[in-house]
Amino acid sequence: MQTVTDMAARRAELTPGRIALIDDETGETLTYADINDRAGRLAAGLASLGLKQGDRLGILCHNRPDFFTALFACQKGRFVLVPLNWRNPPAELGPLIDQAGIRHLLVDTAFAGIADTLAGGRDLHRIGMQPDTPADTGLEALLATHIDGPEPIPVPTGEPWYLLYTSGTTGLPKAVIQTPAMAWANAVNYSQAVDLISRDRSLNFLPLFHTGGINLPTLPLFLAGGTSRILRRFDPGAVLDLIDAGDITAFFGVPAIYQALALHERFAATDFSAVRSFACGGAPLPEPLIRTFAERGVLVCNGMGMTETGPTVFLNDPAHAESKIGSVGKPQMLAETRIVDPDGSVIDTPGEGELQIRGPGITPGYYNNPDATDAAFTGTGWLKTGDIARRDEDGYYYIVDRIKDMFISGGENVYPAEVERILVSHPDILEAAVIGVSDDRWGEAGEAFLIEKPNNKIDREALATWCRDRIAAYKVPKRFHIVDDMPRTAAGKVQKHELRKRSP
Repeated sequence: MQTVTDMAARRAELTPGRIALIDDETGETLTYADINDRAGRLAAGLASLGLKQGDRLGILCHNRPDFFTALFACQKGRFVLVPLNWRNPPAELGPLIDQAGIRHLLVDTAFAGIADTLAGGRDLHRIGMQPDTPADTGLEALLATHIDGPEPIPVPTGEPWYLLYTSGTTGLPKAVIQTPAMAWANAVNYSQAVDLISRDRSLNFLPLFHTGGINLPTLPLFLAGGTSRILRRFDPGAVLDLIDAGDITAFFGVPAIYQALALHERFAATDFSAVRSFACGGAPLPEPLIRTFAERGVLVCNGMGMTETGPTVFLNDPAHAESKIGSVGKPQMLAETRIVDPDGSVIDTPGEGELQIRGPGITPGYYNNPDATDAAFTGTGWLKTGDIARRDEDGYYYIVDRIKDMFISGGENVYPAEVERILVSHPDILEAAVIGVSDDRWGEAGEAFLIEKPNNKIDREALATWCRDRIAAYKVPKRFHIVDDMPRTAAGKVQKHELRKRSP
């Protein structure tokens, strides 16, 4: 398949009057016809400002419906949307704007000051997304100058549609190319895994500079004809209220989201019965947290994907959410997976090795970075994930750890994720992260960063003994640090390279 239809136009043709997006803050509703109309007029407006096919359009905003207006406008105009991480300061955003060649930036009021700073010394035209946003052009004024958008045309499946920056451990983050083919593959993979349907209602609160914010499940639900409620940012009390009221039928979150919900005072009284599917990704969901939700009758299905995979590759099924705790399930319909040993030989039997992925949901590469693209793929087109995975006798996969996170202590391989799973089973530990650090005696040794459960205290002196009763002595961390929080990605995943900077 070389092309696909204009997504917003075809959805508007099929279900024009159905509500697509609800702005939780204002209560405004947008039908599929509304979004298609706004996206078309925005595409025409951007073209009038000088944007041409392939030009990059930056966007810096909290979650709001017009993010998706911009996304579909870029598809119509054949521009490339570049969501920017609003958590980053101008000093970090500036090099990304230069790298991507961004000359036009959509910005909401909250980040107008940052946009002013970024525009200093750059040819950067700012488009204010709200009437009170100081900018060179207002979005509504730009829309008002165009009655119609471009005629819907087929969209090349492999053409860059938007770019998502991955957090880098060294140097600039890499811009992962996202294509229409990836969006459709993800929609198939996610929708069939959770039985997503047009009558479903979901929430959008994960940040929109992250693949989860766009794709889990908002874009698949848009393509299915369902309704997404857009929250500016995640608030556990507000989310529990919406679930309790029966307004949500499909839910996706990262482990930090589920943790926040479980710790909220209203969790025990919330009625979860209207929600047909609960899915999780971004990082492993700890077993104690799975059990906490299961006690409320909620089966949270763990999954796995990457920015480079669209993202959905794996998602467990409710029938095995408890019996195969820790599993991310089986590869979904449009994902091809394999496990290889260190020599590159494929492991066909149950076993453990590097996970590699292929299929229509895989990125064609990193924008303007051929060296990184070449390094990420095998000669036969398999994406090298850098994850160690295990496949059991039933075909279910488990993510053991990142290859780069494994360390060797006294000649023995130690996988931090295994140690972390043990630590979070301790009654006083809410969250744990383990890294390997240099050690004069053992070469490397473990160092654990721990967050205490509310109103609990960790006895560090007794903890090592407790660990030795459950794991081999060489796996027990040499030092334990009690911390209030940890550095995280937008998906809530702990940034271990930042923890290493904190190590004494």
